[in-house]
Amino acid sequence: MKSSNSLIIILAFLLTVSGSAYSQDQVAYKIVCSGFYNLENLFDYEDDPKIRDEEYMPDSEKAWDSTKYHTKLNHMAKVISEIGTAYTPDGAAVLGVCEVENKRVLEDLVKEPSIAKRKYQIAHFDSPDRRGIDVGLLYQEKYFKLKKAVSYELIMPFNEDYKTRDQLVVTGNMDGEDVTFIVAHWPSRRGGQQASEPNRIEAGKLGRRIIDSLFTDNPEAKIILMGDLNDDPNNLAVTEYIKAKGKQAKLEKGDMYNTLYKTWKKGNGTLAYRGTWNLFDQIIISQSFLDESQVGYTLHTAEIFKKKYMIQQEGNYADYPLRTFAAGQYTNGYSDHFPTYVILKKVAN
Repeated sequence: MKSSNSLIIILAFLLTVSGSAYSQDQVAYKIVCSGFYNLENLFDYEDDPKIRDEEYMPDSEKAWDSTKYHTKLNHMAKVISEIGTAYTPDGAAVLGVCEVENKRVLEDLVKEPSIAKRKYQIAHFDSPDRRGIDVGLLYQEKYFKLKKAVSYELIMPFNEDYKTRDQLVVTGNMDGEDVTFIVAHWPSRRGGQQASEPNRIEAGKLGRRIIDSLFTDNPEAKIILMGDLNDDPNNLAVTEYIKAKGKQAKLEKGDMYNTLYKTWKKGNGTLAYRGTWNLFDQIIISQSFLDESQVGYTLHTAEIFKKKYMIQQEGNYADYPLRTFAAGQYTNGYSDHFPTYVILKKVAN
């Protein structure tokens, strides 16, 4: 596969090695943004007899019809169009997504006027989840050239009838170096965090097996695991099974780095429940992204993306994400999760 030296936009402004916007010792970087967004039940309005999508039909209680569907697409695209644009005008070069019904809704999404010019390509597989919700990856080919996409089914050894989302693994070339994205949507906390934790531990085990296989092929592999993990950065499946740590000084060989751990420790989150903020939407990277002595992409920053229009302004859920439905009522919002993203930098030649 051919690579191009001009894949990544060089920003008009300069970043210093320390990461501040301006300095006497200025260094120009190439910048690429990679993010994740839970699209909260992005369903079409047509019946699929193979899945449980009755909740999102025109004759359902939600009265989910063409108008609401296209409004939802418009809202999701608006958010996506702005993720990372403080650093690069092209926004997210690669975006993992979850809670999408099928490939069709992603095809409709990328055609929305606010992001159509980016010409997002789609990596997606149908998963065995009983509601039919899947994960996917959107990517701009000017930044990321797809080489391989596969999905891994999560099978519960203690309950083979349990059906949930696959984990999507996509490898491609990013300005001369291979990067692999693992997109996940781990099992929910239905029944309580403790009771449901074994399901997420199995998801963590699968994620780690994928990571280990990549490291076997290349000990310096560049890996980004992103997703709605339904766990916080300090929960067992993340720390003990993915082996993700939030402090670089404590990293050991094979460990992954949790880019949003410090953000979570400050009390910030991507979703709220009963007055408590959680940071389920995590971006976890291999240590090769932390080595600034190498010539490839390294981590610059990791952030939660949220704007006023995405936030409930009043009532019992003030300051929560403004979702599409709340307490059974249509609120014409966005998602119950805020997206997250990382900015990667590379010294410009």
